[in-house]
Parts: sequence; C-alpha cells; structure tokens
Amino acid sequence: MNTTITLIRHGETSWNVLGKFQGCNDIELTDEGRQQAKCLAKRIGNNFDNIYASPLKRARETAEIISKNSNMTVGNAVDLREINFGEWEGLTSQEIEANYSEKFNAWKNDEIDGLMCGGDLSLKKASNRATKAILEIAKRHQGENTIIVAHGGIIKAGLIGIFDLKMTMYHKILVGNTSVSKIIFDDDFNPKIETLNDTSHLVQGDVIK
Repeated sequence: MNTTITLIRHGETSWNVLGKFQGCNDIELTDEGRQQAKCLAKRIGNNFDNIYASPLKRARETAEIISKNSNMTVGNAVDLREINFGEWEGLTSQEIEANYSEKFNAWKNDEIDGLMCGGDLSLKKASNRATKAILEIAKRHQGENTIIVAHGGIIKAGLIGIFDLKMTMYHKILVGNTSVSKIIFDDDFNPKIETLNDTSHLVQGDVIK
C-alpha cells in the first residue's frame, strides 16, 4: 500500500513580500497568507490522515487553518523548521550577493555541500535533517496520507535528499507559498514525485476570493 507525504509551504509573510531570507526568524503570516491557506484548506478538505507542522508561526498557523474543520491535532515537526541561514537572515538575495559575493556564489555552485555563513552551515546538513524527518514521519504512518506544512527552503532540501540530487538543484526548484508537493512511497519506500509546486488553488499568484 502506498504512503503519501504531502509537503506544503506556509502562506505568505511580510518578509516573503520583501524577498528576505527568513530562516529561523519567526515571522507571522500576512492577511493574504491566511487567505491563501483558507483557499488551500477548501481544496484539501478532510482528505488526509495526519498533519504535522514546523514549530515556526507561519507554518503552524497555515497547518491550523488547513486542519480547522477536521478532528486532527497538528503534530510538531521540529526538524522541519526552516533552514537556519545564519548571517544571511533578514537580507535579500541582492544584499547577500553584494556583501557576501564569494561565499554566496560558492553556495549556489557547490554541488556537494552548499556551504553557508553560519546557521545550519550547509545545504547538505539541512538536507540530511529534512530527509531524516520526512522519512521518519512516512514510516510512522505507512499506508496513510500525511500532510507536512513547512518552509520553501527545507522542503527543497528534503526533496534533494530523498531523491539523491546535487545541492545545486536547490536553486532550480520553485516552491511557492501554500504550494503542494506530493511524494508517493511504495512498500519498500522507493519515492516518486506526483506533484511539485502545485498552486492550482490560487489564480495567477492571487488568492481566489
């Protein structure tokens, strides 16, 4: 029997609007982000068996909106909190490139580790953390459909680890706010991607009213 893990990125935050690296900063959803989550909740309904979330507010609130009409308690997925970007948190990509050009370029082009300035230290470390956490949840709920609400960075890091991709793939995957990325595991836990960055509950980047 297949096991389904549905990875959902949280709704929009003010730092998303500004293009800032959020990392472990505990930024709340905007009103638009809450509306995005409501649209996703309407789409999903009660078609899931379990739901987990990163402990950061933006993911937790998104998960609570999704689970509001179910009888399920949102589980705590501590190891799926966002990547800690260290010195880069609170800065835009343009600011990081201007002030940390050598390290930023190395991070984007390093296929093995993806080293960063502090925090989780590398994409590889974050990928190992995310992969372990996702697989543990999948094996705990074998044969079921489980939702995990987390963050763009850690979702991409998890996908890289699960599918044994180079670290540079991190920069080639898009994961939008409230997007749905679904992984199907067979009985031997071989993974396949069913959907990636699905935002069909939103229209051209705007929330369905």
